[in-house]
Amino acid sequence: MTKPADTKAIAVPEQPETAKTSRIDSTGELLLPLIAADSGPAREWADAAQTDRMAPPHELSDGDAHLNVTRTFCFADLSGFTAFTRDNGPHAAVGQLGQFRRIARNVAAKRGVRVAKWLGDGVMLVGTEAPPTIALGAHLVHAFSDSEIQVRVGIATGIALLFEGDDYIGEPVNLAAKLCAAAEPDEILAVAELGDLPDWVTSEDNVTIRIKGVGAIGGVRRLRVKPAKSP
Repeated sequence: MTKPADTKAIAVPEQPETAKTSRIDSTGELLLPLIAADSGPAREWADAAQTDRMAPPHELSDGDAHLNVTRTFCFADLSGFTAFTRDNGPHAAVGQLGQFRRIARNVAAKRGVRVAKWLGDGVMLVGTEAPPTIALGAHLVHAFSDSEIQVRVGIATGIALLFEGDDYIGEPVNLAAKLCAAAEPDEILAVAELGDLPDWVTSEDNVTIRIKGVGAIGGVRRLRVKPAKSP
């Protein structure tokens, strides 16, 4: 019978505390935009209900987990997607849609904005501040400005109900969606405090938009991406 080989514990020297700490700190800095407190609805509710987080069942607050939050909502879609599909076929359409979603997902993470839901050939985005959300919408417009199909964007800021931890309901949500539907290709229509508007985005004028079922909406800002300078 073969004897089992002797096993010996091998001591692995620990790294100096300073080295471990610096590595953790540098990693944390990279991850902060992705794990910020406002990165998702569940965290929003948890932060708003600090006293309930560790409470026993009989002390937990009554009522459903609904929460009013102030957010900037952005709707963006591929303008003329149905006609593009008809003229170019489903494979070309799927390629454009896949590119649109990849760009939206990647840029949203970098700008600290959340992808709330995909809407066929469009997307609903949610930000805690208007300027980064506008920058994301403008980025999508820019990415498709020279493509066969363009992007249009609607943006609105206001108070909405965070429903069941994963959905937003309220006037600013509906307004942003309707502004997107009313926008021209390569255009952003916004009802929001613009704040520090990105220097590559220009505010052309204030307009009144007439929306079916809503009526006239005044004070809408028409935004466009500035043309790239020739080298």
